[in-house]
Amino acid sequence: MTTQTTAPQTPGKMPAGSQASLVGIPPHIGRALATGGGVLTVISTFLAWTWTAEFPGDLTVYGYPGGLQVLVLIGGALTGLFGLASYGVKGLRWLAPAGADSAIKLSALAAWATAWYTVIAISTKLGGLVNLEPGGWVVAIATLTALIGALALPFDRPAPDPADPDDTGWEQFRHNARNTGVFIKAAFASGTSTPARKLPAYAEILVIVAALALGLTVFTYGIGTEYDELFVGFLITAGFSFAAAAKAGLVGRVSALTAKHRNVTMVGAFIAAAAFPFTQSDDQYATIGVYILIFATVALGLNIVVGLAGLLDLGYVAFLGVGAYTGAMVSGSPSSPFDIHLPFWASALLGAVVAMIFGVLIGAPTLRLRGDYLAIVTLGFGEIFRLAVLNADGTSGPDITNGSNGISSIPNLNILGFDFGQEHTIAGFTIARFANYFLLMLLITLVVVVVFRRSSDSRIGRAWIAIREDETAALAMGINGFRVKLIAFALGAALAGLAGTVQAHVTYTVTPEQYQFAHVVPPNSAFLLAAVVLGGMGTISGPLVGAALLYLIPAKLQFLGDYQLFAFGLALVLLMRFRPEGLIPNRRRQLEFHEEAEAPTVLSKAGA
Repeated sequence: MTTQTTAPQTPGKMPAGSQASLVGIPPHIGRALATGGGVLTVISTFLAWTWTAEFPGDLTVYGYPGGLQVLVLIGGALTGLFGLASYGVKGLRWLAPAGADSAIKLSALAAWATAWYTVIAISTKLGGLVNLEPGGWVVAIATLTALIGALALPFDRPAPDPADPDDTGWEQFRHNARNTGVFIKAAFASGTSTPARKLPAYAEILVIVAALALGLTVFTYGIGTEYDELFVGFLITAGFSFAAAAKAGLVGRVSALTAKHRNVTMVGAFIAAAAFPFTQSDDQYATIGVYILIFATVALGLNIVVGLAGLLDLGYVAFLGVGAYTGAMVSGSPSSPFDIHLPFWASALLGAVVAMIFGVLIGAPTLRLRGDYLAIVTLGFGEIFRLAVLNADGTSGPDITNGSNGISSIPNLNILGFDFGQEHTIAGFTIARFANYFLLMLLITLVVVVVFRRSSDSRIGRAWIAIREDETAALAMGINGFRVKLIAFALGAALAGLAGTVQAHVTYTVTPEQYQFAHVVPPNSAFLLAAVVLGGMGTISGPLVGAALLYLIPAKLQFLGDYQLFAFGLALVLLMRFRPEGLIPNRRRQLEFHEEAEAPTVLSKAGA
């Protein structure tokens, strides 16, 4: 597909020389269909979609959306709002600072996919289309109309001038800036983009707070979905809506504000996360929350090894196991071979130190290898650890870990008289066992985030990035590659061991099966590596988001049975195809994967 520079146009009219749309409808008609279809979709959610309450969510009520209707309403509302923004409606142009056409396509697709999935699910579960009420037919027609109209919108964008590979660095910078100006001028001339206005500092902070509150709401809604159909609809709506916001430029605008106010963002994010247990009426979903935090913390530690230093470690989960077994052995468990009961701070430090020692012992002889050879060695270490603790049962080896039975009956933590196994009332809210551990794990996650951020911005962090980008060039510039990589390996192992000490108390029992390379239930080495790559290598928020998704989705897709991993793997393949840099990418890696993207004037730091 060739690209052309768009000529100035008025909103709703096709620019001269632009390509035909996918459906052969003039863009101004398609924009009207998409906008009208979005509005009609919103109206249809206030109608009954079926006559019986046997379908979960009670879609029989007029005047009050419920269940999947709420998700379709969100998709329809976004389609209508982006459509109005494309017409330059005053007060709505801020919704699409980068143009609304692509956002309309994705939001219309979200509404259509969720609505038609619901209609098909109703027909399948209740026995045919006769079970649809008028609202079900209206939403099917409305979302299809909006999608057809969205597909009529043009796909053109200005073509950048080809760069001369022989240009100097300054000449390439001027070339990239010139191309960026072409994009911006064409977008402003087309009437589809809104220049960012300078906001006062307090307004920028309010925008960040609103974004964090929205994130907490979305996460709480997703983790609290009560039935399978609702979670599938949530995935569809959330995925396409996020993509629509990204295409419209909202995500980029908020990301720029968070990068500008990094400390405020970090504090606000942890306050929002700490509020999660208080949004739950029982401990059911706090259980998933604490496991997500354990998984996310370990993934962030692996991000130091893989994302910053560029070392492919396929046995990283073994360091989590080292910390868990160390914490379990000194916890006062009756099945521990050592009659020791250390306070939590001592066991946490001991678990981190022992894991770090193992990291140095494994890294010292192996980190002179590169690439696939290093990956194979680390994979072997992971299996050696699992087999070693399996055989240390007093029969095949020394009696240390109780073999396949593991170390069980690990007591709950008690810190300064606060028993984590009991319910507690805080500010009128009652939080139970897993909520207590969630807050403790959140503090540990904060420690890991601070360590990662300080490390990535330090001199050693720059050395890691240099090794990752080109080890030969880094060595030629005087960087001690072996020492730098060993520090990354040891630090990553220590952070995993720290999280492992908490995991031992949360799960009550530590067994060898929990630390396989590939296991149905994360965390394991394969899922940890996937979380880093999926979320965004070299960033802080990327692995946290990736780990949350990789733990939450399998936990909610159990109804698929044997097809669970197939569906999960297919989703990963599609995501890596269309967003290989990850969900929250480092700016440098984003440019590596998308050479056609305009170059920024300032590249973000590794930990942005």
